[in-house]
Amino acid sequence: MIAEGRGLPLEDFRPASMLRVARTPIAVPRFPVIDFHTHLTWSPGLEPGETIQVIAGGSELLPTMDAKRVRIMVNLTGGYGDGLRDALRVHPQAHPGRFLTFTEPWWSRVAESGCAQFQADEVERAHRAGARGLKVLKILGLFAREHGNSGSLIAVDDPRFDPMWEVAGALGMPVVIHVSDPRAFFLPVDSSNERWEELHAHPDWSFHGPEFPGNLELQEARRRVIERHPRTQFVCAHVADAEDLAYVSECLDAHPNMHVDISARIGELGRQPRTSRRFFDLYQDRILFGTDAIPGGVEYPQQVFGEELYEIYYRFLETEDEYFDYAPASVPPQGRWRIYGIGLPDGVLRKVYWANAARLLGLDESPPE
Repeated sequence: MIAEGRGLPLEDFRPASMLRVARTPIAVPRFPVIDFHTHLTWSPGLEPGETIQVIAGGSELLPTMDAKRVRIMVNLTGGYGDGLRDALRVHPQAHPGRFLTFTEPWWSRVAESGCAQFQADEVERAHRAGARGLKVLKILGLFAREHGNSGSLIAVDDPRFDPMWEVAGALGMPVVIHVSDPRAFFLPVDSSNERWEELHAHPDWSFHGPEFPGNLELQEARRRVIERHPRTQFVCAHVADAEDLAYVSECLDAHPNMHVDISARIGELGRQPRTSRRFFDLYQDRILFGTDAIPGGVEYPQQVFGEELYEIYYRFLETEDEYFDYAPASVPPQGRWRIYGIGLPDGVLRKVYWANAARLLGLDESPPE
């Protein structure tokens, strides 16, 4: 009971829906899955060094993968140098056919002379070692600076990275690029910000202020990179901008070498189900399944690797269920709303779950039985 005249703290608000609607659990997806966006290791980021942190080994992951029909997991944050070799040893080499690993730029050396050729050469060495693609975190554009921790931010379309993009394309290595975040992260964290709770829980996720580029500025810089390197296949993480599918559609129409993954964005796609369904129908050959899964921990419920996370994704893609949680959490972690399924047909599901990723990775586009 709440005393008359007293308010209820937002963090204590746990409304129970009174809707009586269909609930269609999807324990196993209709087709085998390539999870194109996961994080099984962490690299040093901007810090110097090559040591990789292994979050979970393959033997810890395989039971959930087998239960949820995830045939392949792609570890995007495989690092570089000795760290990359360790990441390759722990996952794809220890469990052939079940894991693939991407390399990353050597961010701590960005300001050095000869950086452009060094980064390109490192991508080539990573490819020879077994890396299957290149992952670019939002370090580029929002964190990497000219002099390490000082100086101006390095722009996403800085020409020093042109040789790196070109080498990736020449080697057939897809580039997964993440340059921006939800629009609310670039706005004042006030009473009108729909992600107020999320930003208060993670204040370092706010990029509001003159010291940061704007959301559209970052995306347009990414677009210039994609346009300059038509031989390179770019996968724009998190649907590129799930809050503005008209803008993403414009980019996809203009750039045939652009693709998107749906990782950590079903919370956005699922609250605009009719628009999302049209988007999937139209770009069914260029949308990849991904979860942004990280094994262990509960700090980011929308990304915690586990059976429940996959079941929510499958339910969103395969059913027309209404008003259900987009993350396994008592409070929606990205914003206080629920989502609706988009009920994709088999032909589209087969592409999103498997064929589109397989094509970019040089695998058989026909999903295994």
